[in-house]
Amino acid sequence: MAHDHITLPDDPAAAVAMLKAASADGPVVVFKKSPICPVSTMAEGEFQSWLGGRDTADGLKIVYVDVIAQRALARGLTAELGIAHQSPQVLVFKDGELAWHESHGQLTQDTFAREV
Repeated sequence: MAHDHITLPDDPAAAVAMLKAASADGPVVVFKKSPICPVSTMAEGEFQSWLGGRDTADGLKIVYVDVIAQRALARGLTAELGIAHQSPQVLVFKDGELAWHESHGQLTQDTFAREV
């Protein structure tokens, strides 16, 4: 069994509301990435390695946002949250709130283990 994946609506305000609601039952990780960026590829490798060591029954929910194909959503999410848009970028929601966000070289297995 894999971790739960969530598909967000295109509307950023509705997406943030959905993320906050979904995080009431456990953490939600939004992984924003570019399919053509080597830094995104490296960060995603770190994320996948970290995920591989987790129990798939732990209630973790995951959302992937392609910053090119879903440009309006990718930028709209961060605008709704009042934070800078980055790519790659991770947003972690816990207990109905944005609990942590980071980007680029800070997206490592150790950081995910500490923050999620």
